[in-house]
Amino acid sequence: MKSRSCRLPLACLAGLCLASAVLGQSSGPTKVPELSYDVLKSFFQLPPGENFVEAAGVAVNSKGHIYVFHRGKHPLMEFDASGKFIRSISDDLFVTAHMVRVDSEDNIWTTDVGSHVVLKLSPQGRVLLSFGRMRIPGDDTGHFNQPTDVAFDSAGNIYVTDGYGNSRVMKYNKAGVLITGWGMKGNRPGQFDLPHTIAVDGDRIYVGDRDNERVQIFDTDGHFVTEWKHVGHPFGLFVTPDHLIYECDAIAGKILKLDRDGKILGTFQLPSTERHLDGHELCVDKDGSIFIAEVTNWRAMKLRPR
Repeated sequence: MKSRSCRLPLACLAGLCLASAVLGQSSGPTKVPELSYDVLKSFFQLPPGENFVEAAGVAVNSKGHIYVFHRGKHPLMEFDASGKFIRSISDDLFVTAHMVRVDSEDNIWTTDVGSHVVLKLSPQGRVLLSFGRMRIPGDDTGHFNQPTDVAFDSAGNIYVTDGYGNSRVMKYNKAGVLITGWGMKGNRPGQFDLPHTIAVDGDRIYVGDRDNERVQIFDTDGHFVTEWKHVGHPFGLFVTPDHLIYECDAIAGKILKLDRDGKILGTFQLPSTERHLDGHELCVDKDGSIFIAEVTNWRAMKLRPR
């Protein structure tokens, strides 16, 4: 696929702060509430001699187990709900970790910008589906060029942001058969400048168009619905069962909590005395706790609501 708008027939540092106008508060005295969390920096109990190296992804399954996807020698690590290390999974499958997701059946999905591959793994770590070709980038329907994230709808369809190289979204059915795709490089509706993250809520597909500083919203066929231009640089998106959207913006050093209309309900950032919050991916547990992975800080943390 060349760099043009497509609909397949088968169907970084611009600034460290967001001004109030960027946060959707362009006028008046209204202030965005601050979200209150306890920061548990030592929650993850790594084995002796092990470290997170550029922690890029984090996800939680139905049992409360947490997966951290990082760029060290054991890229995919599993921890129990108390943060105790359980195991590393399929070490030899990964090149450069990017994002990790867990679906409704507790299967583990990884996007790898080094291998140009998206994998679906069983909870035991067996490969169930693969998309793209290992270490071979491309722009046709059989290849990715540094895919960034993956999401799923209620019918089991799979959406992949093929972000760094191809600026597009690809949609597959639950068997892995290509249905459609859309996008090209640009800043108009339906175009992208690094689609970095993707999340699904019912019939709405949220795409974090990171370097265009917006979230674009599509229907499940890829038709443009609207966009949010007040949310900074969306590095990671997560939708909760009650239709709240959480976003991490590593450039602003913030976490944003939004409603379905894009209204910012609250923000969180670390105190100014601490290192910049470099959130690359985040997920929200059933109790409202946030897990966040940071690339430049080489860490993953738990944020527990007060």
